[in-house]
Amino acid sequence: MHLFYTPNPRGEQHKLDEQESRHAVRVLRLSRGDRVILVDGTGGWYEAEILDDHHKHCLLRILSSREHYRPLPYHLHIAISPTRQMERFEWFLEKATEIGISEITPLMCERTERGRLKMDRLEKIIVSAMKQSLRAYKPLLYEPVALESLLARDLSGTRGIAHCMETERVALTDLQRAGSYTLLVGPEGDFTGEEVRNAIDTGYRPFHLGESRLRTETAGVHICSTIKIIESKHQD
Repeated sequence: MHLFYTPNPRGEQHKLDEQESRHAVRVLRLSRGDRVILVDGTGGWYEAEILDDHHKHCLLRILSSREHYRPLPYHLHIAISPTRQMERFEWFLEKATEIGISEITPLMCERTERGRLKMDRLEKIIVSAMKQSLRAYKPLLYEPVALESLLARDLSGTRGIAHCMETERVALTDLQRAGSYTLLVGPEGDFTGEEVRNAIDTGYRPFHLGESRLRTETAGVHICSTIKIIESKHQD
């Protein structure tokens, strides 16, 4: 069944926005009487029927609704430095959303090579990936923040910083499991030594991702997959 993103549906009837209406009517060729699923990005899952197949304001009737549909059974916040090639960062957002992630913060570090992001475009990529993976929750994407500002926040749960320097580090799988994680991934040139020390001083534990050196976006996806496996084992 086709999924459409629509924040805050209210009442028995609801209109899709112009973009989603066009996709439903012009691209998917849906028409009056067809049934679809609406997701609101905060756990709402709605079955609906098309009443008016207008390509600019498709009107739906809500048939049933569910709250807290398939929530992520853990909380994962990855703060990751944007890559110089934007398509690689966009790939991370897409795959992380499909695998499962709660929050994403673009992290500005000393060696970050990209300073400006098109946040509207990034949000669209996340929404598309949410619908593709049949999720009712949309990961929160924050505005870019400097590393020192993030370190100053009082964040709970397991906190870790991934880096490639030959200093004492634990494996990602050896981080304390707390059901909630804030994990930092640096730029393509890695964090500086000072940045790593500052993170450690504020309670972040250094960890590695194995013997191979991974690209920034690959490291982010690897973390998503590993945390999902770790948490799944404890739920069985």
